[in-house]
Amino acid sequence: MPDLPAVNGMQIIKAFEKFGFVVVRVKGSHHIMKKSDHTYVLTIPVHGAKRLKPGTLRSLIRDAGVSVEEFSQAVR
Repeated sequence: MPDLPAVNGMQIIKAFEKFGFVVVRVKGSHHIMKKSDHTYVLTIPVHGAKRLKPGTLRSLIRDAGVSVEEFSQAVR
C-alpha cells in the first residue's frame, strides 16, 4: 500500500478540484465539496497549515473514488 502524502486542507481541496469536485459551501472550518455525477459529498477540514490525519485522508480519498497513487499525483 503506497504512503499517503502529508497535506493540509487547502492542498486536499486543490487536489480534489483536479478530479472535478467543487466547493459548494463552507461551514466554519469545513469545506463541503461535491461532484455532479458522484454519490458522496466530501467534507474537508481546513485548520490552517495543520496536516490531516492519515485515517481521515484515506477515508476522503476512498469516498472520492480515486486511488492513493492518483491522489498523490494530483497533490504534486
